Amino acid sequence: MSITHDKEFKLALASLPVERQRQVAVAFCRRVQDLSHDVRVKSALESAGRVDITEAELLMASHAAHAARVDSFAQCGRDVGWTAQAGHFVAKAAEVCVRIAVPGENIAWEAAMQTRLARTCQTVAEGLGTENTEAREQYRILENFLQS
Repeated sequence: MSITHDKEFKLALASLPVERQRQVAVAFCRRVQDLSHDVRVKSALESAGRVDITEAELLMASHAAHAARVDSFAQCGRDVGWTAQAGHFVAKAAEVCVRIAVPGENIAWEAAMQTRLARTCQTVAEGLGTENTEAREQYRILENFLQS
């Protein structure tokens, strides 16, 4: 299956059970993980990537990721740059990855959008504008994931 636009991408993600959505969402996050320097984000992503994670472990990781997101948001309220904003979006994506999903929720799509925002902040910080190729990379990741 070749994914060429967001409509196909979103539908393919929505067709996955939440456990598989979580795994592909973590793969999206790992591409931008270096934009966050918060160990709670790294830990949440490591937990979310485990196929045997329990609901209790998800809840603990969710609390840590939430705290990281809130802290990063508070930092963004000050006069900070695009790099800090990128870290905030990575924290938001990590929080989505460890959220206990409700039926019909597309956590992989939500994580994908947050990671795209993180990458956009990075490219702006580097003076490269808002054009980036994160969406195409996510399509490739999902295609490979579906084939495995």
